[in-house]
Amino acid sequence: EFVTTHSQWVDEIKKIRDEIMADQELATLILHKYKIKNTTGYSLNAFVDFEDPINIIKHLMIGSEGTLGFISEITYHTVIEHAHKASALIIYPDMEQACLAVQELDRETVSAAELMDRISLKTMEEKPGMPDYLKTLSPTATALLVEVRGIDPESLGQKIKQVEELLKEIPTVMPIYFTAVKAEYENLWNIRKGIFPAVGAIRVLGTGVVIEDVAFPKENLAEATLALREILDKYAYPEAIIYGHALDGNLHFIFTQDFSRPENLQRYESLTLDVTDLVVTRFGGSLKAEHGTGRNMAPFVEREWGKKAYVLMKRLKANFDQENLLNPGVIMNDNPHVYLENLKNMPQAHEIIDRCTNCGFCQNICTSKNLTFTPRQRIVIQREIHELRRSGQDQELLARLEKDFDYPGNQTCAVDGLCATTCPLAINTGDYIKVYRSQLVTPTTRWIAESIASHMTGVTGILRFGLGAVNGVHGVLGTKVMVGLTQGARKITRNAIPLWNPWMPKGGTVPTMRKDENRLNKSKTSKGSSPLKVVYFPSCISRSMGVAKNDLDQRALSEAMLSVLAKAGYEVIIPAKMNELCCGMPWESKGFFETADKKSSELEKVLFAASEGGKYPILCDTSPCLYRMKRVMDSLKLYEPVEFIHDFLLDRLIFNQTPETVAVHVTCTSLKMKLSNKFYTVAHACAENVVMPKDVQCCGFAGDRGFTVPELNNSALATLKDSLPRDCMAGYSNSRTCEIGLSLHSGISYQSIVYLVDKCTKS
Repeated sequence: EFVTTHSQWVDEIKKIRDEIMADQELATLILHKYKIKNTTGYSLNAFVDFEDPINIIKHLMIGSEGTLGFISEITYHTVIEHAHKASALIIYPDMEQACLAVQELDRETVSAAELMDRISLKTMEEKPGMPDYLKTLSPTATALLVEVRGIDPESLGQKIKQVEELLKEIPTVMPIYFTAVKAEYENLWNIRKGIFPAVGAIRVLGTGVVIEDVAFPKENLAEATLALREILDKYAYPEAIIYGHALDGNLHFIFTQDFSRPENLQRYESLTLDVTDLVVTRFGGSLKAEHGTGRNMAPFVEREWGKKAYVLMKRLKANFDQENLLNPGVIMNDNPHVYLENLKNMPQAHEIIDRCTNCGFCQNICTSKNLTFTPRQRIVIQREIHELRRSGQDQELLARLEKDFDYPGNQTCAVDGLCATTCPLAINTGDYIKVYRSQLVTPTTRWIAESIASHMTGVTGILRFGLGAVNGVHGVLGTKVMVGLTQGARKITRNAIPLWNPWMPKGGTVPTMRKDENRLNKSKTSKGSSPLKVVYFPSCISRSMGVAKNDLDQRALSEAMLSVLAKAGYEVIIPAKMNELCCGMPWESKGFFETADKKSSELEKVLFAASEGGKYPILCDTSPCLYRMKRVMDSLKLYEPVEFIHDFLLDRLIFNQTPETVAVHVTCTSLKMKLSNKFYTVAHACAENVVMPKDVQCCGFAGDRGFTVPELNNSALATLKDSLPRDCMAGYSNSRTCEIGLSLHSGISYQSIVYLVDKCTKS
């Protein structure tokens, strides 16, 4: 069908292929260029590797950087991951010896060989877990990190011997030592993985990080690497780092630059021209080996490929994009100086985000990525705002940015902090948005926040009553009418009132201990032994919000929790004045930091007393609350339900595994506490089939955002329903508000995992 509907495209592809195959010199050039890594320009190798025009088009699209079309879906071909691995960090006296060692290795023997110069190693030598000998190396020392793999221990050992034999004639600083201990070789690879983050962390604030990517023929690697270092030194980049994938002759070099200063721009221009000459003219290498050509290398594509190949690339661009609408200026660009224009400045905005290098690793995990901004975009806008404030320039633009930032930058940020888990520098943009919100606090809003904090008993009581009343109205009117009325009211008030949904809970209950539970708890303790005790703190959310009309288990969460603890033989201590207590998280998320800390301090004192000075573990039934408590209460042993059940109750309960399929949602705070595996273990102890949708990270409910900015929750959980098998009728998590959104967007009841454990266990 495509051949018919786009016959002109296909015919042009056929013509280009015929021209290439008829030109022996050009065909040979293309084959030669791809003997080493090459991503400069378009993938002309598609024309010599394939004859079918559709196959050629598919391979042209890969690496075309959005200039020829849009790739909506890809399928990966997987490779075998051998379980048996070993690595060695081999230290050579200088770069030349290390590169000579690389020439002795090939992919039949080793899986990877990573080259790291002395400056690379120096950025990592103070990091935890690094080998002590890194600090003692000479200024010229160079490391080669080698990994070998085998299908079994015997084949692994054989490969280690082969490598040692191949390298025995090349002098090293210390004997070659391979380790097959996972913790040890992962520590070695942390050196390589940590180089880029380390540079980003130690750079002068206000400078950007430039990472370049070139490739040389493997036989020229030693000479080329030394020449590259000479150029970097020539233009006063002594801190520049050289490292890379040595087996492919692929080097990265990193340096930092303040492009706001004209003399630095001139220096960068000279460096780029000399590096281009080194790579293309002297060694016949690739200006881009893995990274995209982009705009930075676009002026040099013709120089690397020659006029004939470059003309064909321009024809390709015109064939697919006659009006030059798709990513204009990328890969193909007639401006010879474009690499010196529109360079990013990195003005300071706030200490939390000033280290950001704009790498974009945060974007895929961001809750609002398909709705508004990502962390990277929030930071870029905030940097611009702060720079305009400092300079006093374009105050009209400043006013517009400040006004327009609120919804995409603030209101739709879940402040879940998952961005920090994928950021090489662990930057938590959510924390910055909390600071941003704190700057919006007025005397009136502060007074309201403090009044709520001072009257928690009354506030939670009112909330319980209100939820109960709404639940009653829902029962009378029915879901359809209720949805229509509440959506209409929200529209009339311009979203001023929260959005009701069918999974809105009724009012919660305040837990109390029953006498029979106390008796059961004490009877489980063996005679003469100390009683098992736990302090149970039901969060204000679980005290305020009960179950929804369609939830499978209609008991209060505290009732299920006390039942599980009773089965396990625990004597439960419930803190005094519980209705007045809160961890402070609701205030922290909105920027009321002082109020949040005050509530945390109150709670910590009560829990310290209840646990007899931290003697007993403390269990909070809501993961986000527990996460804050862990951050601010370091003198207490704190647990949320999953970790407590996993660590203390699995061996004290008898599980009757249900054949049902259940879904599990690991909340963002549980992800940050690294509880995914424990979540699965607990759920699988209860159910034969456990589903954990991989496309779902933070649910986007974000406390009250699911009510006030429901589109954030909608966007975050857009794939949830399709990710669940048809026979999955129940879901479990560990945060009440998250469970509301999960239920709404899956169509099944999500409740605390405590309910599942109680259902599937006996004492």
